[in-house]
Amino acid sequence: MSGDRRAPVRVGLLGFGTIGTGVAKVLERSADVIGERLGHPLRLVRIADLDTTRDRGIDVSGIRFDSDGGALVADPEVDIVVELIGGTDVARRFVLQAIANGKHVVTANKALLAAHGREVFDAAERKGVDVAFEASVGGGIPILRALREGLAANRILSLHGIINGTTNYILCEMERTGAAFETVLARAQSLGYAELDPSFDIDGIDAAHKLTLLASMAFGAELTSKEVPAEGIRGITPTEFESAGEFGYRIKLLGIAKWRPSESGERIEARVHPTLVPATSLLAKVDGAMNAIAVHGDAVGPTLFYGAGAGEMPTASAVVADLMEIAREIRRGRAGRVAPLSYLPEALRPKPLVPLGEIEARAYLRFTALDRPGVLAKITKLLGDDGIGIESVIQKGRGRGGESVPVVMLTDIAREESIRRALQGIDSLAEVTAPTCLIRIEEDL
Repeated sequence: MSGDRRAPVRVGLLGFGTIGTGVAKVLERSADVIGERLGHPLRLVRIADLDTTRDRGIDVSGIRFDSDGGALVADPEVDIVVELIGGTDVARRFVLQAIANGKHVVTANKALLAAHGREVFDAAERKGVDVAFEASVGGGIPILRALREGLAANRILSLHGIINGTTNYILCEMERTGAAFETVLARAQSLGYAELDPSFDIDGIDAAHKLTLLASMAFGAELTSKEVPAEGIRGITPTEFESAGEFGYRIKLLGIAKWRPSESGERIEARVHPTLVPATSLLAKVDGAMNAIAVHGDAVGPTLFYGAGAGEMPTASAVVADLMEIAREIRRGRAGRVAPLSYLPEALRPKPLVPLGEIEARAYLRFTALDRPGVLAKITKLLGDDGIGIESVIQKGRGRGGESVPVVMLTDIAREESIRRALQGIDSLAEVTAPTCLIRIEEDL
């Protein structure tokens, strides 16, 4: 790149799908304000995508556009490579090639970083280049920059995040309409909120990838998404929403991470699952496909970051913000102003996760049982045998002709392994006709 401080910083774009198109639009529409904030242009000079014929609704004349990603990451006319192709295999290869060629990298690929982040960040440190990834969590919400810089003086005590818009939309629609999961999922697919194969979202995998990055940055933990327990929303029924409302809660798929110090050493919690949250909490009021992350720091106290967690322009906003940050570093002649995972690489270390069985919390339980005398007594005895107290009980309707009815309970605080053990016995009762639904409750929001 030219030594002229007014010369443009040049960008190469790998992947010209929805988000890539948004990046091109932002760079074009906001060229003036970007130049005024940087003091020099930020220019898209090359694009690589397998589909070179589809009209994206943006003029790419004057931009080299072909299908050769390998040539793009090696091009000496490209200063920063933006990786937006997704997945982990091809993306990993291109990102590592770009770094080896001395290119800075911006990516929105949480799956790549959750699985191979240490390899990518180590390679970037050796080459003296930056890897920025704000768009990988929360779309347009600047949550990673907040953890890295704005909250840097804090020990982070906890994170609670609605970090998947698809599942939040489905849960909100099920609550609003009373429709079954499959019906609302089909509606979400028709509207483009859910993929044809929605497993990545509705089984909690996407949220686990994002939580891996959040927990790594919050606690300085070496962590991969394979270590994070994740449960999805497939088993949630309309009964859950009706009952949760009666108890004063709403249901959200949360990514939860907490710092757990003890005399025996520091551990962390990291888990993704459906959760009952108090209806009065700020997270409970996050509707539709929006995202929100509540962060509690020891100095700042509780904070909340809210906004669009996906979509063409919100995500492109975060990508271009990363481009601008790196462009400033290029002009200063030095990369790595702030460690990408907030903690210095030598400070990152493996930290044991608290097993799910050791989590202590109140729980929502929905049994499906025959409406016969003595059944409730059997259930409560099995819970009591494991030291689990009952706070509230609601039976939904009356069973006629031998029909089963839902019985909903809220427990007192109990260890999860005790609840699971009791449920094994309860579900084996002849009068219990379906597996029990367990949803954890989070109060401190």
